[in-house]
Amino acid sequence: MEILINNEAFDTQAKNLYDLLTEHGLNDQRGIAVAVNNSVVPKANWTIQKLINQDKITVIKATQGG
Repeated sequence: MEILINNEAFDTQAKNLYDLLTEHGLNDQRGIAVAVNNSVVPKANWTIQKLINQDKITVIKATQGG
């Protein structure tokens, strides 16, 4: 299936959000927020958040600075 991550298309066999983030090395990064189709998904729900073809994933990384 095709998933969009930050507006870039990727083919994946991941069935849930955690598996997708693992494929992209993001599953254990701190300071990230993830939304599926513009709805924020708490980290505790990453393993139960199912994915379907053409889902739009937004990954936001927190930065430090002033």
